[in-house]
Amino acid sequence: MAFMASLTPSAPSRSTPSPVLTVGFDLDMTLIDSRPGIRAAFLALSAETGVPIDADLAVTRLGPPLDRELAHWFPEDRIAEVGDRYREMYPDFAITPTTALPGAREAVAAVRASGGRVIVVTAKYEPNAKLHLAHLGIEPDDVIGSLWAEGKAEALRAHGASVYVGDHTGDVRGARAAGALSVAVPTGPCDEAELRAAGADVVLPDLTAFPAWVRAYAAGVAGADAESEAADLA
Repeated sequence: MAFMASLTPSAPSRSTPSPVLTVGFDLDMTLIDSRPGIRAAFLALSAETGVPIDADLAVTRLGPPLDRELAHWFPEDRIAEVGDRYREMYPDFAITPTTALPGAREAVAAVRASGGRVIVVTAKYEPNAKLHLAHLGIEPDDVIGSLWAEGKAEALRAHGASVYVGDHTGDVRGARAAGALSVAVPTGPCDEAELRAAGADVVLPDLTAFPAWVRAYAAGVAGADAESEAADLA
């Protein structure tokens, strides 16, 4: 299997990692394909409020906080109210249609098999993030919600994460702000070139490539060398 490598010569200094390997994952379009569920939730919100929402367009730009998407459709003075209503409706419409992305369960299992811990750090409302994971049988050690881009660094540092895996340039920025290795997968709205340009240390084609990579990383091989060794193991 070919791996897409990206090296960043000016990467920030690493924070002190936990003695136990701790890997953080983003949720939407990294571990789960939430597009069908979010589309259904937006359509239900549109029907209830009478405000037209292009749900098909909305699901092409998942990653940033909900309020940023709602700002495309609602006036500023309604965003807080409508956001609360969306989060309330969400479990009824968005959980069941959502699926795990290929390799998601195996990626989590690979971290555990390497003696590590798994955390999920997401911009999604935390109770709804936990519902997704429980429904799909993905069991991280902790879930931290309502954090976006550089804001994710707070949770990554607190848990001693040395790696953060995400699909968005905001995830890359969060990893770099935390001094964690940024592992990116172009399974969401950002392609390989965008992720590399944002400073991703490693770009994998998707999470099916992650188990081999993390085995090499946990064995003490860093950066592009880990990608090369992982390719030999795949």
